[in-house]
Amino acid sequence: MQVAVPGQAGGSAAAVSAPPDAVGVGGSFAYPADGSVIRAASVTSGSFATPGSSATSSASAEVSSIAIFGGDVTVTTVTAKAKASANSQASAADSAGSAVTGLSILGQAVAPGPGSQFPIGDWGYVVTLQEGRGSLDAGAAKGARVFITGLQARLTADHNGLPAGTEVMVGYADSSAQADVVAKPERKHKVVPAHPTTKKKPAAKKKQARGPGIGPEKPGLIVRPPQSVTPRLTAGGYVFPVYGPSSFGDTFGAPRGDVASGWHHGEDIFAPLGAPLLAVADGTIFSVGWNNLGGYRLWLRDQEGNEFYYAHLSAYSPFAVNGRHVKAGTVIGFVGNTGDAQSTPYHLHFEIHPVGMLYMGYDGAVRPYPYLVAWEHLQDVDFAQVAGWAPPIAPESTAPKPGAILLSSSDISTADGLVPGSLQRVLKRSAQPAG
Repeated sequence: MQVAVPGQAGGSAAAVSAPPDAVGVGGSFAYPADGSVIRAASVTSGSFATPGSSATSSASAEVSSIAIFGGDVTVTTVTAKAKASANSQASAADSAGSAVTGLSILGQAVAPGPGSQFPIGDWGYVVTLQEGRGSLDAGAAKGARVFITGLQARLTADHNGLPAGTEVMVGYADSSAQADVVAKPERKHKVVPAHPTTKKKPAAKKKQARGPGIGPEKPGLIVRPPQSVTPRLTAGGYVFPVYGPSSFGDTFGAPRGDVASGWHHGEDIFAPLGAPLLAVADGTIFSVGWNNLGGYRLWLRDQEGNEFYYAHLSAYSPFAVNGRHVKAGTVIGFVGNTGDAQSTPYHLHFEIHPVGMLYMGYDGAVRPYPYLVAWEHLQDVDFAQVAGWAPPIAPESTAPKPGAILLSSSDISTADGLVPGSLQRVLKRSAQPAG
C-alpha cells in the first residue's frame, strides 16, 4: 500500500521481497492517523523465490475492509497475486487470482475488472487491476515478469481538505524469474581442417546512438527499481517546465501497470489544457513524435547531456523540431492528455534522466519532485523575455504583461466561404515562401 499527498511525506505499508522467502502480517493501516485518506483493517503479504536453472517466484498482497477518502470509496477485499517461472526452454508469468471485491463508490456498488476505471464524482477516479507483463530474455537466458496493482484511487481536484494529485494505491505484487545459463564444457581438442582456409576479418562493430534511445514504449531488457539518488544537474539555470498555475505531487516510483518496469518514472504536473510547456534548460530537442503511452511527446538534452522527457502534450510549438537548439524558457509545447492519459485530467508527465545514469536506459530516471520544487520557487524567470516572441517589458512600465503569445498566423482575409476550396487555396499560398 502507498499514499502520496502533495506537500506531505505520504506513507506506505511494509513491503516484503524474496529471496529469501518472506511473509508480512502488518495488521491494520491508516493514513494519516485518523484514516481520513485511507483506512484498512488488515494487510498481509508474502514473497517466495527459487533461483537457478529452473527459477520460480511468486508474490501476493491482500488488504481487507478498506475505506478511502473518508469512505467515499469502500472495498471489501483487494488481492494482488503474481507468479513467474523460467528454465532454459521457456518462461511464463501471470497474475491469476488477483481480484477486487465489494467495491462501492459514493454508495453505489460497481463491478471491477482488469483495467476498469470509474469516476468519483467530478473530482477523482478509481482504476482496478492494472497489469503489466514483460520478457526478460537475454541471449540464452529465458525470463519473464508480471506486476499488478489491485486498486488505484486519485483526486483530480481538491476535495474534502485534500489537494488534487492525492493518490492511493492498494495491493501491489511483482514477480519475475530468469533462468541461470549453464555454461557448455570447453572442447579439449582443437580440430585442424585438412585444407587451410583464409580467415575472414571480423566485421566492425556498429556504434550505438547516444541517449536513452528508449522510452516507456521500448523498455530495456534489464528491469531496475526506482533510483533514490538526487544528482546535481550542472548545465546552468533551470526553468519550471509549465508556465502559469499548476499543481504536482510526489508519485515517482509508485506502481504503474502500463510500463514494463512497473513504476512511475516521473511526476504529473496538472495544469489547464493548452498551458505553455517550457524548455527547462538550454539544449537540443529530439525524439519529437507520437507513441501510444506518451501520446505527443518529446525529449530535451541540456548542454551537460542530462535528458528530460515531456509527455501527453496537446500540441507542439514551432520550436519542437528534432535537432533544434532552444534556450531555457522557450515554449516547446502545450499541456494535454494524449496517449494513455486520455481519460485523466490535463497534465504534463515530466521525467529527469541525468547524464551519469543514461547507461541504465529508461530506468535511469530520478525523482523530479525536489528539482521541481526548487525550480517552481525561482522568481527570476520572466516569460515575456525568455519565450522569444515578446519584447522585454521595462521594470518602470505600467503596460500589462502579455496574456497570450501568437505562435504563427496566416492571412485568410481573401478567402470566400461561399466558394468551394477558397480557404484551402489561400492557406496553400500563405504557406509558400515569399519570392
